[in-house]
Amino acid sequence: MTHVLVPAARLERWVLNFNGRHGTTALAVAGGALTGAASDGSTFEARLPFGEQYAGLPDAAAFAAALVAPADWGVLLVRKGGFAVARLAGEKTTESKVGQRHVQGRTKAGGQSQQRFARRRDNQARQAYEAAADHAARILAGVTGPVATGGDHTAVEEVLADARLRHVVPDEAWLPVPDPRRAVLEQSVLDALSVRVDVVNSP
Repeated sequence: MTHVLVPAARLERWVLNFNGRHGTTALAVAGGALTGAASDGSTFEARLPFGEQYAGLPDAAAFAAALVAPADWGVLLVRKGGFAVARLAGEKTTESKVGQRHVQGRTKAGGQSQQRFARRRDNQARQAYEAAADHAARILAGVTGPVATGGDHTAVEEVLADARLRHVVPDEAWLPVPDPRRAVLEQSVLDALSVRVDVVNSP
């Protein structure tokens, strides 16, 4: 199975291309998703972001039109080397912050030296998470919609453990991103708003 993210504006073209590659494709709606079954046996299942269920016509254009960005939502990306957080109203970013923190790399030294480096790494990582939590608490204060998360699972969990972020509801989808930078954050916003398509090609 292959997983792809398709922006709503490109979904019709994507379905046409699928039809061209795999033969006549019958569309249907099942389980809140738009599905396609091609004559060569290949299939796809397209789902709206943020767990939204689709119950409209079995039509790519209608499905794409059903994708509406939440009125108030966010993005939180965290890795040991940095973080990125954004607050959005629909497709518009209203506030964001990207930050980098130095975390000591691993050492091959042994004994007390290795333990000292490990403690230093842990302290630096904790400080990085605290900085991320401070900015996330400010930017995501009172957010009512979902928050797309990504980066490193442990790092995100550490940040969301902050009491000031207990109101945050993480989206079920996960954004696998490298160290957060401005461009990574901007792409993550687009990815969070994209249609999630699972494709099974015929043998």
